[in-house]
Amino acid sequence: MTFYKYDGAGNDFVVIDARKQPFGLTHESIALLCHRRRGVGADGLLVLASASDNYDFVMRYYNSDGMPADMCGNGGRCIALFAFLQGLGHKVGNRWHLCFLADDGPHEAEIVSWNAATATGVVSLSMRDVPKNGIHETLNGHLLNTGVPHFVSQVEDLMHYDVVGEGRPLRHHPAMGAAGANVDFVEPLADDTLLVRTYERGVEGETWACGTGVTACALVTGRQHIHTLGGDFQVAYDQTDEAYTNIRLIGPVSYNFKGEWEVKPKDDR
Repeated sequence: MTFYKYDGAGNDFVVIDARKQPFGLTHESIALLCHRRRGVGADGLLVLASASDNYDFVMRYYNSDGMPADMCGNGGRCIALFAFLQGLGHKVGNRWHLCFLADDGPHEAEIVSWNAATATGVVSLSMRDVPKNGIHETLNGHLLNTGVPHFVSQVEDLMHYDVVGEGRPLRHHPAMGAAGANVDFVEPLADDTLLVRTYERGVEGETWACGTGVTACALVTGRQHIHTLGGDFQVAYDQTDEAYTNIRLIGPVSYNFKGEWEVKPKDDR
């Protein structure tokens, strides 16, 4: 099976083009594929599938534990760049645009820049609207859904904070709902930016960046320039009295490499 490796600010993904080969991996084999020691290694798996004439493709996303999730912001930006490099999409002005469906609904991506020599670029992705009455205060933080649920909590000295130790019990707390939530810790910085570190469910650990988390943190704090361990983001949006609309997640994407994965009937490694 041919696969591709991409990352969005260090949040890394295996990408499979299901238009060109059958996709029949189990949850167990997806987890093995994403395993850092026994597989390719990734925070998640992205599957690009064919779509109707109204969309360029369909995105399916699986966390590194092999379980599906409705949306992944950095994954959406990565698969959009992959689709662009496969010749999908259309040009609007001097930039390439792609429309696709994820499990949380439709999205539009814009290739802001692409440098073939360094295999790096910047991609802007539209995110779902967030109603203001859907942002709930709980446990000294805020719970909201930006494609998947996120709990945002402000702390001090975030670079030295125990994100995994503090994030794991919050991720499973009953206040987060039956499926739990991702946990984002934030610290406002003096230059009007925001530092964000995220404990991701499904990965069950800290990732270098989380797109839906960056979006959630920007909406909760009002700060639109975000620093993560893996890179910097901008979150643009409009707002009314009822909702945040026209949300765009803008940040770096890199194409890392291409490879082959031998799919075995049973892998006992």
